[in-house]
Amino acid sequence: MRGQGRAVVAMTRIRIRVLGPVQLEVDGAEVRLTPLTTRLLVRLVAAEGEAVPVRTLRRDVWGMADEPRHLAQRGRNEVQKRVLELRRALDPRQDGTAARVLRTEQQVTVAGPETAYRLVPGPGEVDSEEFTAVVGAALLAPPATAAHRLGEALAMVRGRPLAEVHGEEFAAAYIRRLAALQDSARRELVSARTRLGRPDLALPVAESIARDHPDDREAARTLDALRAELRARHGDELLRHAVPLPGRRVDVVLLRGDLFEQQDANLVVGFTDTFDTATDQDVVISRGSVQGQLVDHLFAGQRRLLDEKLQAGLRGVPALGTESVRDKPRGRRVRYPVGTTVAVPVDGRRVFATAYSRLGNDLVARSRHEDLRTSLESLWAAVAVHGQFRPLALPLIGAGLARVTELDRGQLAALIVDSFIAACRRDPALTPELRIVIRAEDLAGTDLGPVEKRFQQAGPGEGET
Repeated sequence: MRGQGRAVVAMTRIRIRVLGPVQLEVDGAEVRLTPLTTRLLVRLVAAEGEAVPVRTLRRDVWGMADEPRHLAQRGRNEVQKRVLELRRALDPRQDGTAARVLRTEQQVTVAGPETAYRLVPGPGEVDSEEFTAVVGAALLAPPATAAHRLGEALAMVRGRPLAEVHGEEFAAAYIRRLAALQDSARRELVSARTRLGRPDLALPVAESIARDHPDDREAARTLDALRAELRARHGDELLRHAVPLPGRRVDVVLLRGDLFEQQDANLVVGFTDTFDTATDQDVVISRGSVQGQLVDHLFAGQRRLLDEKLQAGLRGVPALGTESVRDKPRGRRVRYPVGTTVAVPVDGRRVFATAYSRLGNDLVARSRHEDLRTSLESLWAAVAVHGQFRPLALPLIGAGLARVTELDRGQLAALIVDSFIAACRRDPALTPELRIVIRAEDLAGTDLGPVEKRFQQAGPGEGET
């Protein structure tokens, strides 16, 4: 029929991998070769496009040097047999790929014409050649481009190049070149990532260089400098992990310090269900508690300002009830549900006041594991709406006077992290960073092992780099 074109038949796709154990892939599937045929393929790759005579192949692949004349024909037949096997593997559809990639030539020698074989792969068909091209371009590129391309190139390396023939003379120069190029790529990647302000990403590469070159003083100095920079950068950081989420970066940080020093972050302050703020004589609220410090640090000691903002935020929240003056003579008497969270605006950021405990009529605050979990879920929801995608800093809620007695400090931190990870999976725009701030005097009594264990169990996320 007119107007109907011929169907286009896709050519066979070949990938020869020698940056590690040798692999041949045809149309995306690995093809298994016999050991001798694998050695033949490696020998032809190591020739780097040069034709290799049959006698050389017999010497290097079969280990048969100076064969007697009466056995020469048998040797040629053995080479032809392996070449035929390789061609069949390269060209299962018989579309001419084998003839293009593996050519037969005749060389003129003093003993007469001799058959030789030349491997002529196309662009991207041998990983070592692609590796060489990518690294060569990356070494001349600006830092961001270099870091990206070098990372891609080094990801091609699966082990020692041409591992099957390591130590053999015919492959020595090829292996040395690839090893030197890999070393240059790693060193430049360390430099690029350092210039980009990512010593954390440069460190594992620098460690691999120092491990492979234990006598290299420059590599050792670079490694020491990176570790020192990271120690200085971390400062009071105790732990930092990326939340295992696909496609985005969210960090959880545990640090030693003062909650109110986190001036670039929104803050979380735990309250009781009555949202009391009075610190007079430490009767209702302790002046040394986070609630008590909130008035002094962010409201210049003016409790009335905080009360007004809390009451404004609570206007739309149904109260659970109101205590009588006789039952509760001191403090506020209106009770709100545990989990109630008020976003209090302060100087362009937010203080999230969240009720995680109940203040008894005896003025003792009490909280349980379930109360804290409920409070955290409400907190994350409020942060998603009012947090303006700022970092979020909170103390170790549940470890103060309203202590959750079922959990120790490490378990409380792990509960907060678990709840936060679950919330991040529900809402991608929660916060770029959660900081759990632990006071220096409380650190000795806080086991961070449960938090580390959570991240080990979760594994790295797609968003982690």
